[in-house]
Amino acid sequence: MNFVGEHLWIGRIGHLFVIIAFVASLLSTISYFLASRQPESQDSSRWLKLGRQLFIVQGISLLLVFTAIFFIISQHWFEYMYAYKHASKELEFKYLLACIWEGQEGSFLLWALWHTVIGCVFIWKRKSSFSLGWEAPVMSVISLAQFFLSFMLIGIYVFDAHLGSSPFTLTRNEINAPIFSNPNYLSLISDGIGLNILLRNYWMVIHPPILFLGFALTIVPFSYAYAGLQQKKWGEWIKPALPWALFCAAIFGTGIMMGGKWAYESLSFGGYWAWDPVENASLVPWLILIAGIHTMVVYKATGQSLRASYLFMFLSFGFVLYSTFLTRTGILGETSVHSFTEAGKAINIMIGIFVLSFILPALILLFKNYKKLPVIHKEEEINSREFWMFMGSLVFFLSAIFIIAKTSVPVYNKVFGTLIAPPADVEFSYNKVMVLVAFIIGILTAIGQYFSYKQTAKGKFAKAMFWPLLISITITVLLGFIYPYSFDKHGIGFLIAIYMAGFAAIFAIVANAFYFVKAAKSVVLKAGGSVAHFGFALMILGMLISSSNKVTISSSMVNGITLPASIDPMTKQQDDPRENLTLIKEVPTPMGPYLVTYYRDSSGTETGRKFYKMLFERKDAETGDVIETFRIQPDVYMMKDNNMSSNPDTKSYLNRDVFTYISYALNTKNVPEDTSTFQVKELNPGDTTFYSNGLIILNSIVNNPNTDKFTSGPDTKALLADLTVISKEGARYSSRPIIEVVGDDARYIDDSVYAQKMFTRFTGISPDNKIRLGIKESDELIDFVTVKTYIFPYINLVWLGLIFMSTGIFISMLHRGSFSRKQKIIILLLAIAGLVYMFLLANA
Repeated sequence: MNFVGEHLWIGRIGHLFVIIAFVASLLSTISYFLASRQPESQDSSRWLKLGRQLFIVQGISLLLVFTAIFFIISQHWFEYMYAYKHASKELEFKYLLACIWEGQEGSFLLWALWHTVIGCVFIWKRKSSFSLGWEAPVMSVISLAQFFLSFMLIGIYVFDAHLGSSPFTLTRNEINAPIFSNPNYLSLISDGIGLNILLRNYWMVIHPPILFLGFALTIVPFSYAYAGLQQKKWGEWIKPALPWALFCAAIFGTGIMMGGKWAYESLSFGGYWAWDPVENASLVPWLILIAGIHTMVVYKATGQSLRASYLFMFLSFGFVLYSTFLTRTGILGETSVHSFTEAGKAINIMIGIFVLSFILPALILLFKNYKKLPVIHKEEEINSREFWMFMGSLVFFLSAIFIIAKTSVPVYNKVFGTLIAPPADVEFSYNKVMVLVAFIIGILTAIGQYFSYKQTAKGKFAKAMFWPLLISITITVLLGFIYPYSFDKHGIGFLIAIYMAGFAAIFAIVANAFYFVKAAKSVVLKAGGSVAHFGFALMILGMLISSSNKVTISSSMVNGITLPASIDPMTKQQDDPRENLTLIKEVPTPMGPYLVTYYRDSSGTETGRKFYKMLFERKDAETGDVIETFRIQPDVYMMKDNNMSSNPDTKSYLNRDVFTYISYALNTKNVPEDTSTFQVKELNPGDTTFYSNGLIILNSIVNNPNTDKFTSGPDTKALLADLTVISKEGARYSSRPIIEVVGDDARYIDDSVYAQKMFTRFTGISPDNKIRLGIKESDELIDFVTVKTYIFPYINLVWLGLIFMSTGIFISMLHRGSFSRKQKIIILLLAIAGLVYMFLLANA
């Protein structure tokens, strides 16, 4: 059958380049591997040259594949399943990129593209100190990863097994429906399914690329560690690998927190972290990476912790692969919204092989050479810096193991047939352990840098700690009165742990600030560790203050209206209806310190999306003057099943956020059409007329008015009726309908008093010069919306801490990398500018 309107040529070209990338990556892996087995030989040089050429070929091929997918999506060619499943015509242009990495195939492609960039940098800098002599073994590992990632995209059948999942499959080959028996079926497909509504946020355009760059970068220290074992350069790999590991930590950590910011802005559970399995799966390799960086620094300074450095670098990349297994195989089931496929498909087996092909050989090679690794048998002194750095690394590693063990419960249940149920309060089950981890890490990051390597002189440490400790205790006590922690619902033990963690965070902030000032007198670029520790502690303090002092200011007790609460699509939790406030349109309603008015709604460009505009006012208690005012517009997507997904809106201040989302809204599609009509009354200014629940006074007539709904033009002829509506209960409302005359035509701009289910219309002027006023009373539901509002105090400490932490890691990277002074300054300024831009974007 010849189908009309299909664009098959681009799919064929795209699939061809997938195959080219697959073959080229395989041959590049073989070439680099052979070169690594014959170092310094003439054959090695030829294999190296061939490996580079093939790697570049596969990189160009993957870039063309990405271009083809983007072109298909942007053109809305729904004959391709990927475009039909992820794109729609209503999406803004920026979200077309998000459509690519929403799908499994696109995320693999994005990952592979970052590997390509990393590999090309490695090839370009092959004569530099961090690449010279390491290219062959490191690039053989990167090329092998490219082989697997390309294999995921190849989408071919071998007998009955479908190997990989091609982004260029046709919709008619994937969906069995009568429509595809029609040669002109494309004319019957009006639009695609579209991007998941939870992902329609600008953070989803930039968060996945940054996070996947972090994922991709973990392969570099992994590859160096492999090369050290393979070429028996037991400890030589640490120096060139350390700058890469630091760069990875900065990018990876930023990507994780950008995901937290997306959750904060797009999800309605009122926070930025919910211990979702996918959040955990990204956090675990970062924690292990941080542990590995500290042991690598210890090795460079003392020769200790080499074995731990190998293990941590292998496990960091290994857990990135394991997170891929968790999120892409569907084994998480209902525990996360990030599952991509159902378990049991052939591609899931391929993902499992991908994971095992890296983790098992690396660990086997490590244990095989374990006794050959150089070890200093003298134990570290307890008053040495390396002892406390190793203890910190161990805490990071054990906390990562705890998190991944709890996250992997669905895996245990699936593999071993167990029936382990999740705890009743998932968040608390993590928090009660991690708050103790925060305390220990806070103390260690405060004191660690004040020790010297190998041994610290007596009295030096106590003298250095006196002022930071005294100041920290004072600040902790003061904050205890200003922002008392409120987690006592989990018991006094947990409350004490929260206070301990808060003190440790403050201690780390103060101690590292002191250390930075001391270091700044010599060389600032050597103080990267203190800046990073300062930022990390600031993040922890921001999390503790904002989470424990989060206040819900909305309450159904204000007006006694209690409506069903929605279920959040992310957390699957239902709102407490007592914490929701129902706002009747145009009726100011008290909410905490504010008077809130829901005054307008509007539809966006996307089907089913509706914005609710609200005015917040705070008045002086004595004078009644408005001292603060702002407007927000949270929105909802109305689902086909009458459910809804809410996107919050936030007013950000330096010291707090006012966070609001819609917990219930009317689905106007299901509201019957209003059949009531206008009843016309004739009035003079000052006259009174009646409606069913009160009276209406015509105060005056305004010529050519200027209001928030109407602006008079130079040639405009318009009249406004200024009305006062008084209900039987004594409530007073304002209504101002307008009539505009353009030529011989009249345009009516009606006004409404929603609290009275009434609409007013200025219909004209009678022959005896009386005003003709139309009054319509509706029997339908009045327009309302139910909201929940939180106040997060000092949540900006979290995002500000991220900037300091990432900047500190960048400083450390520059200090330990082979950069000139000029290059260091330029790179650092660019990194700070990028982080500050993201901070401003987050609070715009």
